[in-house]
Amino acid sequence: MQKPKKLLWLQSISCNGNLHSFFNHPTLFQILDRFKLVYFPLIDTPYSLEDIYNKKVQCDILILEGAFNSKTTRNGVNILEVALHYAKMAKYIVTVGTCATFGGVFREKDRDEIEGFIFKGGEKNSRFDSFSKKVISISGCPIHYKYLSFALLNIEKNNKFILDEFNRPKELYGITVHNGCPRNEYFEWKIDNKNLGEKEGCLFYKNGCQAPYTRGSCNKILWGEISSKTTVGTPCFGCTEPTFPKKNLFFTKTNMGIPNQIPIGISKRAYLTVTGVAKSFKIERLESKIIEYKGKN
Repeated sequence: MQKPKKLLWLQSISCNGNLHSFFNHPTLFQILDRFKLVYFPLIDTPYSLEDIYNKKVQCDILILEGAFNSKTTRNGVNILEVALHYAKMAKYIVTVGTCATFGGVFREKDRDEIEGFIFKGGEKNSRFDSFSKKVISISGCPIHYKYLSFALLNIEKNNKFILDEFNRPKELYGITVHNGCPRNEYFEWKIDNKNLGEKEGCLFYKNGCQAPYTRGSCNKILWGEISSKTTVGTPCFGCTEPTFPKKNLFFTKTNMGIPNQIPIGISKRAYLTVTGVAKSFKIERLESKIIEYKGKN
């Protein structure tokens, strides 16, 4: 029987959102019981943060939360140097959150200095060649807790991952948030709602929904087992992507009704064809909504 893998959770420039999201996992302690916790910020562990900073421990799995630069210190200790020490030792590195993966919201402070662990926005950084073969990226702001449990349980079983260009598991990030959205038919008919929180209508044209441009399973693996942003009438913010946060968040730029950026996975010609075909069908259930929408516009 193999020994439990040693797990260390290290935070850099972070708001703690990913840690708190994972702490809400309904089976958190059953998952963590499969590992030997070296350090976990919200749970008592055999080692203190001082022990971690003094590089006195061993780890097999290094979880990194938060963005990085060369200057950030805590208690006089350079966090990047600590992360690099354990990254060389670990067999697996999991970057949790868009900040640890791409730099996230903290890049808005200093785009030259602040970055993810192996990516700087959507580009590879100087650490990519040294560590990319170990890294599994779990992006999101915050992460969905089940994304991280998926990664950890597969690591525990020594299963191989199929990763995308940003080292994200394709099983989680191989589709867009648009897939599975309960408002898809309104998207095809270009019937938008006017106000956030409305039960019907698409959120793309009038409210800037990023779901067609964002990779993730938010409408397949629901938050709290029941919901997602678009389900309740809030546009997707694109938080799993290296472009997050988007400026002009609640706005989709269009030219004569056509979005300047065509959704992922479809050409402009195909998009125009599909939307044209969709409009040629008469769906009685939507007729009143179409008339109402045209009346507002």
